[in-house]
Amino acid sequence: MNAHESTPTLREDLAGFVGDIERLETVVATWDETQRGVVSAYKIAIEALNAEAFRRLIRALKADPAALAAMKSAASDELVYAVLRRYNLLRAALNERVEQALESVRPMLKSHGGDVELVSVRPPAVEVRFKGACDGCPASALTFHAGVKKALQDVCPEITDVIQVKGLAAASEGGVRFISPFALNAEGQWIPAGAWADFPEGLVRAMELGGRKIILSRSGESISCFENACAHLGLPIHDGEVQGGIITCPYHGFRYDLASGECLTAPEVQLQPHAVRIIGTRVEVRITA
Repeated sequence: MNAHESTPTLREDLAGFVGDIERLETVVATWDETQRGVVSAYKIAIEALNAEAFRRLIRALKADPAALAAMKSAASDELVYAVLRRYNLLRAALNERVEQALESVRPMLKSHGGDVELVSVRPPAVEVRFKGACDGCPASALTFHAGVKKALQDVCPEITDVIQVKGLAAASEGGVRFISPFALNAEGQWIPAGAWADFPEGLVRAMELGGRKIILSRSGESISCFENACAHLGLPIHDGEVQGGIITCPYHGFRYDLASGECLTAPEVQLQPHAVRIIGTRVEVRITA
């Protein structure tokens, strides 16, 4: 590339400017180490000058409400936004930071065969959904609170409410009108647990099924099933007080969400779930090992 070809042309779009810069960087990369060092030092000096000028300009504009509003409006232009972001003078847009936070935890989730997807961003709340092996995993509460929620709130302090949307597995059998999210990762036979009418709304029913002591609870059109054992000391919880979909262990007061099994007292633990499906009026459970 000769000197004429490396001279930037007049541009109006961000992609054009970036293309010019990349072409010049390609030329510089062919120079010897001394020449590249001079160019690098020159670049650093120019960027330091520009950054300080931008900082002073923004401080001055912030003193005038009308000017501040105009600056915020200008920042909606992709070129202005890119330059201000380049000098760390403008935070990334909320959606961009949310995606960055989720991307930071994906390697850990994918190492276990799972993933997380963004459902919605409605400040101050964000909704996310686990996928794959993370959907319905007994350790999902710990993963959610210590992993996903923490990452989001570290990067996006303005987000005060991170909501885990529960995904339901698609029904694969005719007549199945509900199947719990835990069924995707469960193995074994479906065992009859009773009829729909046997599970009144808001009440907890304890039983032994497949050699395991379990509890079942209905909420709306779904029924959840968990091991009848508090995650604290393993004591039965079926006699605990139930209020607003929350059961309180009668021994030491640990509280659990009967829909998800999440422990509200100690979020790092949860009740062990078992898969449930409803076929017509028949309720069946598949015991999780």
